[in-house]
Parts: sequence; C-alpha cells; structure tokens
Amino acid sequence: MNYIVFDLEWNQCPGGKEKENKKLPFEIIQIGAVKLDDQWEECGQFQEKIRPRVYHSFHRHTQEVLHMDMKAFRKARPFYEVIPSFLEWCGPMEDAVFCSWGPQDLLELQRNMRFYHIKNPFPFPLYYLDIQKIFSLQREDGCSRKNLQSVVDALELPKDQPFHEALGDASYTAGILQTLDKEQALKYFSVDYYRTPQSRKEEFQIRYETYQKFVSKPFRTKTDAMRDRKVAATRCYICGKPARKKIRWFTGNSKNYYCLARCEEHGWLKGKNRMKKTENGDFFCVKTLKLVSDAEAETIIQKKEALKQKQKRCRKEE
Repeated sequence: MNYIVFDLEWNQCPGGKEKENKKLPFEIIQIGAVKLDDQWEECGQFQEKIRPRVYHSFHRHTQEVLHMDMKAFRKARPFYEVIPSFLEWCGPMEDAVFCSWGPQDLLELQRNMRFYHIKNPFPFPLYYLDIQKIFSLQREDGCSRKNLQSVVDALELPKDQPFHEALGDASYTAGILQTLDKEQALKYFSVDYYRTPQSRKEEFQIRYETYQKFVSKPFRTKTDAMRDRKVAATRCYICGKPARKKIRWFTGNSKNYYCLARCEEHGWLKGKNRMKKTENGDFFCVKTLKLVSDAEAETIIQKKEALKQKQKRCRKEE
C-alpha cells in the first residue's frame, strides 16, 4: 500500500457568501502531497499551484493565512489539468490510503472534481486516515482536535518548511503520522461523507474495536429517518442479537438522537444517531452503537429525565 498524505489550500469568494458560487464555495489553488510506502518511509512528493477560474482575487482571510500574491498563480495549470497528474502520481486507487489533517480536504477535493466534471476515482465507501483524530486518540483525550502547528511544536518536529503551504503542511502531517503506532492507527480509519448511500443496497456499517457505525440512505425529513427500521434498530454488534431498548430514541437539540438498550449477554448499549444534511436538503444518519458501563448508562437515563422535566415546564408556561 501507498499512503498519500496530502493537503490543499483553497480560496473563497472575496465578496462573501452572498456572492459565492454555491457549487464551489472553496476553490482549490494549491495541492501538496507526500507518498509513504508500506513501512511509512517517504518515497515521493507532489506539489503544484492551480490557476483559479472562479475567484480571481483573494478573500481577506485567505490572504492573511497564505501570504501569497495572486500573480503567483497566473502561469499555473488549471485544476482539470493538475488533478489527473496528481491522481497518476498517487498510483492505483486500490493500493492507496489517503491521509489528511482533518476531514475537509477529501470533501473539497471531490467537490472541485464534480465542479469540473472530473470522474470521481475514489472507491465507495471511501475510507481514509484522519491524522488529527488519530493523534488525539493515541496521545490525548480522543475528543480534542489541535491545529497542525501546535502538534508539530508539541512533538518538537523540525520546522523547516512554511505552514499554510500545501507541501509543507503535508510534510508535517506525514511527520506526525510517522510518530504514531501504525497498528493502532489503522484500526481507527475514518469514512468520507461527501458521497453517501443513495439506496438501501448502498447502506453500510463498520465494526471498530469498541463500537459500530452505520451510515444510512437519505430521507426527506428527520422524522422519516427515525421511523426507519434499520436506523432505529439496536442490535448488539458483538453477538448480533437484538438489544431491547430501555430508553427509546430521543433528542434535545434535533441534531443528535440518543437511546439506551440492553443486551442480555453483553450489557448496556448506547445509541447515537447524528443527523447530517445532504447538499440537496435531505438527511442521512450516522448511527453509532457502543457498549457502556452502568455509570454511562445512568447518564443517558438522567439526560432523558432532564429533557422530560424541561418539556413539562415549557408546557406549563404555555
């Protein structure tokens, strides 16, 4: 396998959201990548500026971060010429594992591809390594997400390239990856949500060491989603048997839904359904089921009770 550690720099509409091209809110202007072999040793680099075709001047924030002049991009090749070169450099997709600092780079790469009518070459589902997340899981609390420079400083890696420059950031990300435990890192792969299941047949679930994830097809409304049999199911991911719900699905903020179920053999299962919106306004669910302790189960029970009391107070005030 080749590990493609890549980074993108992009620009956005200098006139603000009201004037942006809704099909391309972020236009890629630079791509940099480091290729690692199966032993995580560097075996190649890719770097190229991209001539913008949508936004011809920098957004204020982009200018502050990149410290570049738009003149530097005038002789660059356009996106639709650069990307085929990049993909050829990556090698066969079946032999490539894409790695990035956070989840957004893969999303924006595919959105730019669609804008220029470039066929999406990535497999579906698209699994990748989010180095930012994996670093937190291995070295911190698993929840925090630090920026790239702060982690480079914490690890005391050599700072021999500029930050907020595609190849430099890709090199730093690769350097961080090389400090991590490989066996553990590969267990916590992420899945890209730019392309989502479009039918029941395309829905998929992933089994990790300590939890299971299920990604659904789209639904018109959140209510439709939560009424769906597969979305609402709480089957134990260890033994495969149905776990009886003790607390049915509920929500306090309409984004995340929670439930509590009990497997006779393995104990408490915490369910969490994250509602995500597609570009056309539909909703799809990312459901996780995780075995939890009695104390964690009690937290869900208390959360449900607090919501129940809040709803009672609201009704009285009406």
